[in-house]
Amino acid sequence: MKTMKRIIGKLLACICLLILAACGQEDEETENLFQVYYVSNSETKVEMHAHAMEAVTEEEKLEEAFRCLGTSPEKLEYKAPLDMGFEVLGKKLEEGNLSIDVSAAYNDLPVMTEVLVRAAVVRTLTQLPDVNLVMITVEGNQLTDKKGNVISWMNADQFIDNDGNEINTYDLAKIKLYFATEDGTNLIAAYREKHYSTNTPMERFVVEELIAGPSGQVEGLYPSINPSTKIVNVMTKDGVCYVNLDENFMSVVNNVSTDVSVYSIVNSLVELSNINKVQILINGEVPSSLSSAALERNLDIVTTLEN
Repeated sequence: MKTMKRIIGKLLACICLLILAACGQEDEETENLFQVYYVSNSETKVEMHAHAMEAVTEEEKLEEAFRCLGTSPEKLEYKAPLDMGFEVLGKKLEEGNLSIDVSAAYNDLPVMTEVLVRAAVVRTLTQLPDVNLVMITVEGNQLTDKKGNVISWMNADQFIDNDGNEINTYDLAKIKLYFATEDGTNLIAAYREKHYSTNTPMERFVVEELIAGPSGQVEGLYPSINPSTKIVNVMTKDGVCYVNLDENFMSVVNNVSTDVSVYSIVNSLVELSNINKVQILINGEVPSSLSSAALERNLDIVTTLEN
């Protein structure tokens, strides 16, 4: 009887060890799961597929992620974003910023498909701990959208996930914008309702509307920003919105002071629930004439229209 109990005890111990080993292996596999984004066959949305990462070092993980993004499945259930008729000419990772240079064939992608390719690439690669931002260049030249705006550094938050309909979906937005007074020394708030593409982050939409200027439906409002200003990039992280503009922003219009131009952007963006502060950059750098710190709302220069 004792012998039988010892045998049963050993069997139970072995079973427990096998269960623990299996659980440990399952936990390890779960930790190594990596989400790779592909383009649907219909080229209307991106699809997420789990991948068990085999690489160990961060450099190896980056290479493995690129292999996944460049390899389409044999059954053609979806399309690899880096296997759509263009070549990756090179990549460079510096301080969390990953730049990817591709061949000129990239420019032949349809507009909808190109956005999906960017979304899939950025969403995939920014999961890596060493990658914060991604930029795609075409044979050394920066991308531009159909409006001529430069597409610079991107993160996953810039691509809205709304069941793959982000390209064709439009919503009605009501935003609060701050424009200049006639003498250019103060700001006046005005509401604007307008349909916007949900593929455009709300932060960028606000800045675009500020650059476009007052609609003319309300008298007493004047442009607060030089209309020649181009948006390089707009991104939000940890409640701070980084607005990267070109050098035209520094050329004032209608005697508008620099403070009025700056705070027209700051005050308008802080109206959004996810933004607490704003940092304005010119071509990626903070010029000496602007604050090097992120700015909060300033209502001291806000006035109202005289009746």
